[in-house]
This record gives sequence, structure tokens and C-alpha cells, in this order.
Amino acid sequence: QVQLVESGGGLVQPGGSLRLSCAASGFTFSKYAMRWHRQAPGKGRELVAAISSAGSSTTYVDSVTGRFTISRDNAKNTVYLQMNSLKPEDTAVYYCNAQFGYAYWGQGTQVTVSS
Repeated sequence: QVQLVESGGGLVQPGGSLRLSCAASGFTFSKYAMRWHRQAPGKGRELVAAISSAGSSTTYVDSVTGRFTISRDNAKNTVYLQMNSLKPEDTAVYYCNAQFGYAYWGQGTQVTVSS
């Protein structure tokens, strides 16, 4: 069965960095685009970044452009989200997502940016 397991979240001060990882299994990872979403308290889920199957194309929501970088290692079936210059408004639960006929989600990892 499809599994997506996020890790790497935590508490960080404004201006700090975190690297999220999402380990995928149960499907041919290298065939599909992958996405990171986030959901802040009291808000809807928001697409943050996406990467094509080969990793050659990436897109970002405007609020993270220049600060976040999505990447993937198809040999390790893992997608990453490098987050730099973090702001309090980046506080959210971050979810890994794959879509092929159905939307698959991980359990999420909490990112808290606070001094």
C-alpha cells in the first residue's frame, strides 16, 4: 500500500532553517510528481511546492519563493523541502502528497517558528 512518511519538523527561531523529508513506498516513486502542502491553525491546506517526476521542474507558492527548495532523490524514494529564513507565518503542519488516480497524504510533520 502507498505510504508517505514525513519527518524533520520541529521548533525553530525566526530566520532559522529546517529540512523536511518524505519517504515514499508502495508505488513507483520516480514516475510521479510530488508536492508539499501545509495547513496552519484555523486555515485551509495550502500547496507550498511541487516537483516533477524527474526533478527537472519545480514550482512554489509566492510566499516561499526564494526561501524554500523542493528536491527529490528517486534512488531513495524521498522528497525533501529545505526551508530557510523561516518566518512565524510558516508555522503549520507540513504534508507530503502524491496524486495518481487518488490523493495520498502522509501524517504530517509540525513546523513551529517562534522566538
